[in-house]
This record gives sequence, C-alpha cells and structure tokens, in this order.
Amino acid sequence: MRRKAFPHPLLSVALWLIWLLLNNTASFGHMILGALLATFIPWFTASFWQEKVQIHRPWLLVKFVAVVIYEILVANVVVAKLILTRQDKLQPGFLYVPLDLKSPIAIGLLANTISLTPGTVTCDLSEDQQSLLIHALHIDDAEATVADIKNQFEKPLKEIFD
Repeated sequence: MRRKAFPHPLLSVALWLIWLLLNNTASFGHMILGALLATFIPWFTASFWQEKVQIHRPWLLVKFVAVVIYEILVANVVVAKLILTRQDKLQPGFLYVPLDLKSPIAIGLLANTISLTPGTVTCDLSEDQQSLLIHALHIDDAEATVADIKNQFEKPLKEIFD
C-alpha cells in the first residue's frame, strides 16, 4: 500500500526539500503545498519510469553528494584561476569516457554530475551507451582526466546503483 501511495519516496523527499529551498521559506503553507507536489508528481509520473530505482548503499550516496559538492567548489576556483590568469594557454577539447555503468539512472547522474562541475560539460551519450563525450575547458592530460572522472564519480555510482 505504501509503495502505491509513494512510488518513489526518495524523489518525494527531494522534491519537497527543493520546493522549500526554491521558495526560501519553511512556512506552513509552503510545507503543505510542497508535500502535496512531492506526493503527486512521483505518483503521476510513476508509469514513465523504465526501471525501479534501487540504491544499494545509501550512505555511499551521501558521501558521493559531499564529494560532488567539494569538487564543484574546487572546480570553481580552478576555472576562475584559468580564466583570469592564462586564457591564451587554455587547451579546450573533447574526450570520451568509457562507461562501466549499466543503469540508465546512474549514467544520467554521471552525465549531470560532470556537467555540474565547472569547466566540463557532457555533450553526448553513445548510441550503445558505452561512452560519454565530454568537453573540457582545459585538458593537460586526457587520460588523467578520464581516470579522475571514473574514480571520483563513476566508481561510487556503480557501487550505489549497480
């Protein structure tokens, strides 16, 4: 019964928190409206989800979010330094990241995590879903960049979702 009322409980909680953050208030009215939206949006969209989201290691997900926030902060400083000090020496480029992930949700999270990190953007997912095309603002060593992405982001996502 609970599964039918809340088909995606983590999504409901996330939507409710995002609603409160976007409105910048925790007033009673916004809490109720956010709760209603957080309940009904997943309920109405449940049939669109191709797979059931299963998080195998929730505490690793919390650690992953902390690492992503840290990497975003560090990347902001690095990108600011690159732009302010040596624009003529930038080496932008594209690189492919081969994927070990199989879950579409995990692949989507990886692609979005890469795009959230300043200085990189995910451009394309190959048709066979085996690699991501990424554009980076500055690439010193393409192999090291790919290894960093795989170790910092893909490896934890694989443990969380696969």
